[in-house]
Amino acid sequence: MADGRIVPTRALDSAESEELLHDPAVRALFDSRGGQMLLEHERIEFPSYPYEWPPEMLYAAAVLTLDLACALAADSLGLKDATPYNVLFRGPEPVFIDVLSFERREPGDPTCLPYAQFVRTFLLPLLANRAYGLGLDQLLTTRRDGLEPEELYRWIGPLQRLLPPYLSLVTMPALLGARHRQDDTTIYRKKLLPDPEKARFILDAVLAGLRRKLRRLEPARGKSSAWSDYMAANNNYTAAHFEAKQQFVRQALEEHGSRAVLDVGCNTGHFSALAARAGARVVAIDYDPVVLGDVWRAARAEKLNILPLAVNLTRPSPGIGWRNQECAPFLERARGRFDAVLMLAVIHHMLVTERVPLEDILSLAAELTTDLLVIEFIAAEDSMFRRLVRGREELHKDLTTEVFETLCARHFEITRRQHVPDTARTLYVMRKRVRG
Repeated sequence: MADGRIVPTRALDSAESEELLHDPAVRALFDSRGGQMLLEHERIEFPSYPYEWPPEMLYAAAVLTLDLACALAADSLGLKDATPYNVLFRGPEPVFIDVLSFERREPGDPTCLPYAQFVRTFLLPLLANRAYGLGLDQLLTTRRDGLEPEELYRWIGPLQRLLPPYLSLVTMPALLGARHRQDDTTIYRKKLLPDPEKARFILDAVLAGLRRKLRRLEPARGKSSAWSDYMAANNNYTAAHFEAKQQFVRQALEEHGSRAVLDVGCNTGHFSALAARAGARVVAIDYDPVVLGDVWRAARAEKLNILPLAVNLTRPSPGIGWRNQECAPFLERARGRFDAVLMLAVIHHMLVTERVPLEDILSLAAELTTDLLVIEFIAAEDSMFRRLVRGREELHKDLTTEVFETLCARHFEITRRQHVPDTARTLYVMRKRVRG
């Protein structure tokens, strides 16, 4: 807890407990479980889920989980489970939140109980992402407990099945699992050794083996995607124009003292970093996990409070789990949580590619921010806009600056605008209207 790897937690004293237990629902739950104490945790500002992370963040959560398992073993403690849902992120840093996962180990027990779960929920998704480029949303949204080796076994070819790491992580478990009788429960019985030192030696070897496998699956640096070079080559800005845009955004954030910022379509995170350096807590979203991996690495290296998430705002994460209530939808978590929203060089993608009406985009922006919207309008004659429409210019012929400002006025008051010279782009600072 002192170094931030485990969520700060304290036991409530008797007076605090009694006050909380006056709530009938809390009392009923406490009594039904034979409760002994109540614990209070630090609130993590913005909860996120593994299917929203770039693979770099899943890897960091795996390292944290394994580090804790190794450290606990030295004190005859262990983890009951090993799932990424035990981890949240405070900015770019993983935080273990399930303190009830800790349990005492018997000295002669050499087994790592959550071994298979660690493989299913961390190692195999990282392997599938690395080998096939599958996003964690594709792998984990509908699979609470990760990938089964048998599933991955069907994806890989005969020769690949014999190569590391597939042989140990996929092929052998799949083949041995097929030979195991489903009604045989002996494998789940504890097998205590008479020599605690021998048991600890075996456990340490098992954990070391997991660490070696994990290191082989560390996401590679320097990956490229369709949008990874956008800031350098495809943004229709000269160096002077970009500097003016940067100054415009910085001034808006500093003038209004924004403390919680949502950066929509953050790309490489340039403006996310600008906001974080100004003291804001930033959630940076983009649908490209490759650029988000770079955002996460840079934020962690510079210790910036940026949480990068693979979320497409036009198709955001739904509520999932039992009755769609275990993991809250992204929009439910985000509405009203930010005093500033950045929508820079993004709304034309939402308009054209995702076919979302401009009025709906602005309405959602008003739901997300409690105060400020910094937005970039890109007219239909812009070369990037024309590239997106692919000959369907007629559909957007009425999209003008005047129409944009009229629609904005329904939700916002425009406090500043700046046209970018020699372009079809205009930057705006807007304040949310207070409804009477």
